[in-house]
Amino acid sequence: MRHFAPSRLRATISSGLIRSTTPKPKTLSPFTAISRSTTTNITNSKPSVTFTSNIHTSSSSPSSSSSSKMSSTQISANAVLDLIKQRRTYYPLSKDLGSLTTERINEIVKEALQHVPSSFNSQSNRVVVLLGAEHEKLWDITTETLKAIVPEDSFASTAGKMAMFKGAAGTILFFEDETVVKGMQEQFAVYADRFPVWAVQSDAMLQHTLWVALEAEGLGANLQHYNPLIDAKVAETWSIPESWKLNAQLVFGGKTGDAGEKAFGPVEEKFKSFGSA
Repeated sequence: MRHFAPSRLRATISSGLIRSTTPKPKTLSPFTAISRSTTTNITNSKPSVTFTSNIHTSSSSPSSSSSSKMSSTQISANAVLDLIKQRRTYYPLSKDLGSLTTERINEIVKEALQHVPSSFNSQSNRVVVLLGAEHEKLWDITTETLKAIVPEDSFASTAGKMAMFKGAAGTILFFEDETVVKGMQEQFAVYADRFPVWAVQSDAMLQHTLWVALEAEGLGANLQHYNPLIDAKVAETWSIPESWKLNAQLVFGGKTGDAGEKAFGPVEEKFKSFGSA
């Protein structure tokens, strides 16, 4: 049996010398959009609009080709960093999405889902977008779940928080497909203990990417983690495959005020650099 260093192994996989046999779930596509009271599974769709932000001056237009082309607009690292700096946690949020349509939100999510990196290109990330009545249903489920475990005399503050989330416009649910992770563990046993960690890292990158993208479109958001308390009911309500593990919920909507102050520790305590270019 030939052994490869991690970098050599990835290169070998990319060149096609080693082919993945990771089983893929057939119940849903990696991205499912659920808008208002109608459930829609989006499969084999090609977004025609690429990611844009307030700093983009041009974007690719729809074409008759089978795949969309990314914008060739060049932007600086400072422009990207400015967007990252602008991303903050906003409470509460409104249902006002301005000119942003359901289709545009779904296109942004699909673009991020396709292009955020994953270890060995395993693509274990899965996403469900809830809008309108479906979004509200999620927070009704969460409220009822918490009501059963939170003491009655302290539930009022919890109920207020749930009402705040419900008052937003939508929620993005982030999952990782454990079938993919387990398949990679079996195929590359030498890295078996790392694949769950790498899957979480990829999911975190997707969460941050979408948070920044929604900020770029003028929306506010906050990230919640009511899993695993709501996992079973979420899976039942929206027919989520058993292998999809819920990791986080990104609540988004119109901003109703400014973000709070954010304190930063000295960068010198968090950064080291060696050598020079």
